[in-house]
Amino acid sequence: MKRAFLIVLDSFGIGPLPDCKEFGDESPNTLLSISKSKDFSIPNLISLGLGNVDGVDCIEKADTPLAIYGRAMEKSHGKDTTVGHWELAGVISENPLPTYENGFPPDVIEKFERLCGRRVICNKPYSGTQVIYDYGKEHIETGALIVYTSADSVFQIASHEDVVPIEELYRYCKLARELLVGEHGVGRVIARPFVGEFPNFKRTANRRDFSLEPTGKTMLDTLSENNYDVISIGKIFDIFAGRGISVSNKTSSNSDGIKKTLEYLDKDFCGLCFTNLVDFDMLYGHRNDVDGYASALSEFDRFIPAILEKLRDEDLLIIAADHGCDPGDTSTDHTREYIPVLVYKKGVWAKNLGTLDSFCEIGNMVINHFSIKN
Repeated sequence: MKRAFLIVLDSFGIGPLPDCKEFGDESPNTLLSISKSKDFSIPNLISLGLGNVDGVDCIEKADTPLAIYGRAMEKSHGKDTTVGHWELAGVISENPLPTYENGFPPDVIEKFERLCGRRVICNKPYSGTQVIYDYGKEHIETGALIVYTSADSVFQIASHEDVVPIEELYRYCKLARELLVGEHGVGRVIARPFVGEFPNFKRTANRRDFSLEPTGKTMLDTLSENNYDVISIGKIFDIFAGRGISVSNKTSSNSDGIKKTLEYLDKDFCGLCFTNLVDFDMLYGHRNDVDGYASALSEFDRFIPAILEKLRDEDLLIIAADHGCDPGDTSTDHTREYIPVLVYKKGVWAKNLGTLDSFCEIGNMVINHFSIKN
């Protein structure tokens, strides 16, 4: 009964890609930034071989790494969650998804307002925490929806849970998803609910992403077609619009995602358990919180011995990422970086993979583990 566990540390980049300046980055390095924090302690990732990866010189190297180790370049034209995960699963996005540095066109907003029956406020690129501080009071007083975007291909809708019930917000997101196709086919429509009173608003764990369907066949489709289980933990289901996934598990935090992954390590199934740990990106990378990011990675590191102990002889474990989000950068946006690739299987000797020319190689590892011809 073969199983594979793919854990994505959302935004854990390990150094600038050669083309990073084309994407507005100078020399981002998420790992380097957080390695300087007093809260940084990752002895188990180091023992797996993270410090032995080409180009990583800010942490110790293991004398005898436990895992196969390397780094991967992104071939897709982007640096966001959607294209990163799609490429991990075998789909390269050659054309960039649309972004809106000046907000969405008036005709798009007008159509959305008619569909919802509510007015829209903001309609600019904005920090998710700052936008509710600046527009939350007006939203509560008028019922208007806070629509904003970022450097990524996203249409985000923020609303107070006492003003717009969660299911109503999700309905508005579905309407936006149906509207935003073709020329305006953004990667994700995101529900961003919040609670509290001005000025102490707080975003809740009821976020939900409404993604485009992948533009090609993914490893999830292939596994499903070959009657393997595909279990998602975290926002994997949303990123792939549910396609190819047999069981979905929502999470409220990194800790919850790790806990659910540990539970599946104890279960009998045949297929892939695909986990996304989003707090690195959402809570720390985008907020330039170096110490918070370092602490979160250190927390994940402390669970690694338990993960390795629960692995069975035939299991495959891959730890990777989907892009960077350097909290030490001047920007709060994602960063175009190499991602780490740590591959562990009992009885398999460590080796250096060097630099993989695409995230797709990770999906290939999963497919090859199940001996599927693809």
